[in-house]
Amino acid sequence: MQIEPLGDSALLVRVVDDFDADQSLDAVLRATRQLESAAIPGIVELVPAYTTIGIFLEPAQSDSFAALKTKIERALKQLEPARPRTGDEEPPIEVPVCYEPPFALDLDEVAAHTGLSPEEVVRRHAAAVYRVNCVGFTPGFPYLSGLPVELATPRRASPRKEIPAGAVAIGGTQTGIYPRKSPGGWNIIGRTPLQLFDVERDPAALFRAGDRVRFRKVSAAEFDRIVA
Repeated sequence: MQIEPLGDSALLVRVVDDFDADQSLDAVLRATRQLESAAIPGIVELVPAYTTIGIFLEPAQSDSFAALKTKIERALKQLEPARPRTGDEEPPIEVPVCYEPPFALDLDEVAAHTGLSPEEVVRRHAAAVYRVNCVGFTPGFPYLSGLPVELATPRRASPRKEIPAGAVAIGGTQTGIYPRKSPGGWNIIGRTPLQLFDVERDPAALFRAGDRVRFRKVSAAEFDRIVA
């Protein structure tokens, strides 16, 4: 593992060199848990990503980069080897999604790109089980791997200036959910009534790296009932 400075109050741990949706994520999460249990003074936040962990520090912490690097390396040397999955993981988080107009802004374009009918795009999207690789871009935005390869669709040539909160979208080989109004260039195929990020909630973000997610198709009427 490589450890390098990331600005003046953060470090970056490169856990693996090449991204593999399952193996990389498992390695990053194991290293993150090990660092959490080590409780190294001066570290205020650990942020796992695709192949790295961002380590954010107290601005006033006194250890040098070399000293912190030694402590991190010592903690990671105690990392247990990967264990095979046993099938007893937590059940997927269910996310209700309405794939109907006016929520499915780009469903027809995705269908045209994939050569499938809109109904088949929805069926396959909702049938898959996804994993949260990381959370970012905007607070609470989950980057989800596990999209069926036949649904992969390039991002829009011209991003939208505003995408509604809860929009479920496809960007390349991933799917994701916009937690709040924001610009974005992914293809919107539906919308969830769930609130993905709430500062009054603990934790504020609905998802964290490693979570499993499954979408459930709902009607516009059910969408309105959940919102109410």
